[in-house]
Amino acid sequence: QVQLVESGGGSVQSGGSLRLSCAASGYTYSTYRMGWFRQAPGKEREGVAGLNSDGSTTYADSVKGRFTISRDRAKNTLYLQMNSLKPEDTAMYYCAAYYIRGYTTISNSLNTNEYNRWGQGTQVTVSS
Repeated sequence: QVQLVESGGGSVQSGGSLRLSCAASGYTYSTYRMGWFRQAPGKEREGVAGLNSDGSTTYADSVKGRFTISRDRAKNTLYLQMNSLKPEDTAMYYCAAYYIRGYTTISNSLNTNEYNRWGQGTQVTVSS
């Protein structure tokens, strides 16, 4: 139902910053969780940051204090501001979402199994 398109990836030096965007098109529901995930070669996809429709957020320990997830409701866009980037942040970054009809409660999550809408990914490369 909802298409997610990531953008904003690129190559930066260690210590640099990037802002990723995830634009959601099509009908969106009132209740949702959204998140950013990343996957490096040979590794499992891992949750980086999550946000729900209440505005609460959660972060992986590895990025806490450096990354910030946010949303622009008017633009139906999710962001990931990444500061103080490290080479170990190099990965394909994916936007994900899970939508529920109507108004209800939903938790934020860093678990891939709790999302069913995925973008195509945007590459982030951090060099030393």
